[in-house]
Amino acid sequence: MRLGATLAHLSDAPPFAVAEWARRLAGAGFESLWTPQIIGRGSLVPDPFVTVAVAATATEGVEVGTATVQVPLHHPADLAHRILSLMSVCGDRLTLGVSPGSTDADYATFDRDFHARFRTFDQNVARLRVLLAHGRDERADLAPAASATGGPPLLLGSWGANVERAAREFDGWLASGYRRTADQIIAAHERYRAAGGRRAIVCAVRLSGTDDLGATGEQLQRYAEAGFDDAVVLIEPGGPDPEKVRALLP
Repeated sequence: MRLGATLAHLSDAPPFAVAEWARRLAGAGFESLWTPQIIGRGSLVPDPFVTVAVAATATEGVEVGTATVQVPLHHPADLAHRILSLMSVCGDRLTLGVSPGSTDADYATFDRDFHARFRTFDQNVARLRVLLAHGRDERADLAPAASATGGPPLLLGSWGANVERAAREFDGWLASGYRRTADQIIAAHERYRAAGGRRAIVCAVRLSGTDDLGATGEQLQRYAEAGFDDAVVLIEPGGPDPEKVRALLP
């Protein structure tokens, strides 16, 4: 199982140097770097597209991705343009985690309908796929077809019946370790694999300065034994050294 790390801090921490943190994580041996889209909750989590672009230019050979972009918060043409732009920076190192979102504060910030998020997600993803595949559709002309090769891999971050949907319709599944127990995550993973799912990532395994690294190592080993392809840790300010965390998973 590969081990990645989250670039953003989700606590009320002061702003930090993304490039420096990305280089530190990559230098410690983490194989992928991820960032979420969170806005309107009182803490500054830097824009995911800016963060990923900075991380890509500050490192070499490390996968960079979003976990996750809340698709209904964006106009699909604007989102496609952002992704195509990001691909020009990241190349084939980019992976895009997408989701309908789960926090109404983010929607209120943009004056968007939280209760319609699943319907809007479906509509926007359908158009997004066309724009990324062809660079254009009947309403927008964003890029030459040669520049739009289908876009990066799309991973779905969601729960419930969407676990099986991730297996059927997306390139992978992002399981949030932030609000779920290991038992819940592993049970959902069994459903995902039974539905034919490919890449499976458990993300945002949170670590603070008071956490027992031994217990975290055991948790990561459980995910590895369950068959997850990747785990992504979230090291909060004042948390353990990245090098010690990376050593938990040989």
